[in-house]
Amino acid sequence: MEITPEMMDSFWAEAMALIWSVIPKLIYALLFYLIGKFIINKLVAGVKRILEKRENNPSLNEFLYTFAKALGTFVIVIGVATILGVPLSSFIAIFGAAGLAIGLALQGSLSNFAGGLLILAFKPFKVGDVIEAQGHLGTVEKIQVLYTRMHTFDKKEIVIPNGNLANSDVVNMSTQPVRRVDLSVGVAYGSDIQKVREVVLGIFAKDERVHKDPAPVMFLSNFGDSSLDLSIRVWTNAENLWPVFFDSMEKINIEFEKNNIEIPFPQRVVHKGA
Repeated sequence: MEITPEMMDSFWAEAMALIWSVIPKLIYALLFYLIGKFIINKLVAGVKRILEKRENNPSLNEFLYTFAKALGTFVIVIGVATILGVPLSSFIAIFGAAGLAIGLALQGSLSNFAGGLLILAFKPFKVGDVIEAQGHLGTVEKIQVLYTRMHTFDKKEIVIPNGNLANSDVVNMSTQPVRRVDLSVGVAYGSDIQKVREVVLGIFAKDERVHKDPAPVMFLSNFGDSSLDLSIRVWTNAENLWPVFFDSMEKINIEFEKNNIEIPFPQRVVHKGA
């Protein structure tokens, strides 16, 4: 087929008409993108400043900031696509289908995402708290949207899915400023319990870390196989819990030796047969 000058003129005419019809849309789309991006950046920066002024969880602030930025970007993309002539219904249908496919593929991650939102919103614990969860005891180092990271006291890093944390028991040991120290010791049968009580309570009376109200108490809790089992309860500030525990156990041993209070050990009598 021979291309005639008339066909070339018609082609160029149609091409120029198409270009002149597209150029305004491209210009409008570019202007919308630049202006929209400027406005979104200002709004997101304002949201960030507001969040920083509030005493919220830093992890929640970071998530809200990221979410606001992603939402703004999505609005800009929708606007640009609409200006360029992409049908909005088709655009939404594509996003809906993609969202459904992603949701089915990431069911576990969505559960963790929902759990992360619950933790960040209701704050059952925060960064720096000592918690016991999922069989682990340690300090919360970071609360992310999908996972929470904590360090055990022997410096192991534990990564726990937020879905599990949001749907199970979590023991937070840092919410209360005052904690009770529980100690258990045994003395030999025949020991003077009143004397033992005076020695034990005398130790805590000299320890400034131990609260006077509620006052330390000691009581006989069990008749063991080889000992009279004593339970001791004292109150102290949360940060002094373990120092008071370990120091007190050592002092009790020293004072028992000074006052001839016997700490028994299991004994067995073996009878020789005839």
